[in-house]
Amino acid sequence: MERRKFLQHAGLAGILAAGAAPAVHAQQTIRWRLTSSFPKSLDTIYGGAEVMANRVKALTGGKFEIQVFAAGEIAPGLQALDVTQNGTVECCHTCSYYYVGKDKAFGFGTSVPFGMNFRQLNAWFYYGGGDKLLQEFYNGYNVHHLLGGNTGTQMGGWFRKEINTLADVKGLKMRIAGLGGAVFSALGAVPQQIAGSDIYPALEKGTIDAAEWVGPYDDEKLGFYKVAKNYYFPGWWEPGPGINFFINKDAWAKLPKEYQAAFEAGAYEANVTMMAEYDHKNPAALIKLVQNGVKLKKYSAEIIKAAYDAAVQLYSDESAKNPAFKKIYEPYLKYQKTTNQWFAVAELGMDTFLQQHIK
Repeated sequence: MERRKFLQHAGLAGILAAGAAPAVHAQQTIRWRLTSSFPKSLDTIYGGAEVMANRVKALTGGKFEIQVFAAGEIAPGLQALDVTQNGTVECCHTCSYYYVGKDKAFGFGTSVPFGMNFRQLNAWFYYGGGDKLLQEFYNGYNVHHLLGGNTGTQMGGWFRKEINTLADVKGLKMRIAGLGGAVFSALGAVPQQIAGSDIYPALEKGTIDAAEWVGPYDDEKLGFYKVAKNYYFPGWWEPGPGINFFINKDAWAKLPKEYQAAFEAGAYEANVTMMAEYDHKNPAALIKLVQNGVKLKKYSAEIIKAAYDAAVQLYSDESAKNPAFKKIYEPYLKYQKTTNQWFAVAELGMDTFLQQHIK
């Protein structure tokens, strides 16, 4: 959204919280349902929807209440967008890139291989025109969109066997979401899209050879280390994946403006606090995983370079045949290049020094 619009809404949210907006008290009572793509056991990512819902309820004096349902309670996790589009529920909390099968442009709302990190994505979305571009695209699917969380750069997955060369990747059956799957496919792997709650049994039974999810905190909870000890990094296909709220477009249009503002403020809070919570929880979880015999491994330069080349080719090919993809990709890439120039000055220099000296 535009900066001025968001600040106006954030200011209104503060007034509502103080109980100084009698217009809200005159509004009707509204009850919505939200379906999540995540199980309750993954409390941080699932919790983003609860953060939003609780803030909305508080800001509207309980007049606007959104009930959160876990994946599978109303719809399977990978069908959250579909049931929001058709009005079965008013909204959902999911990852845009789960739906690249509809259009590869869905990747941009969450993450694309070698794309922007959390801070860059936020800057692009809130100030760099990303919101407008994404909103126009999503409107074609009968939904309104708000960012609602981020995990930060993810880990690169759990592998039953080591992968050191491109030859090791060929034929590999891997659970991976979004356009990362298309890149792995170009390298010879066989990508699978499986909901979070179904990954462990597939990995345990050998139905798949590898799987990626988020990072240490969630991955430890899901128990992947019990059946696959090789934990790779970085997750080059998810440098800063955004989690998304989609709202049925007609339902959104019918909401009173004050309630829209409350939803926007709640989504913004979920976006910021989810990242902070993962940054708090992941370090301790990583230590625990290593203590349990997990082997941390960096992707080889051969694999990462081949993946990068395949991603660039994918974007070129898709832009040539998909106007919607091209319309988002070109300004996205331009913005990323500009922010990379800045991050390489102060951020990279400081981070490199600190990694070398604070052990």
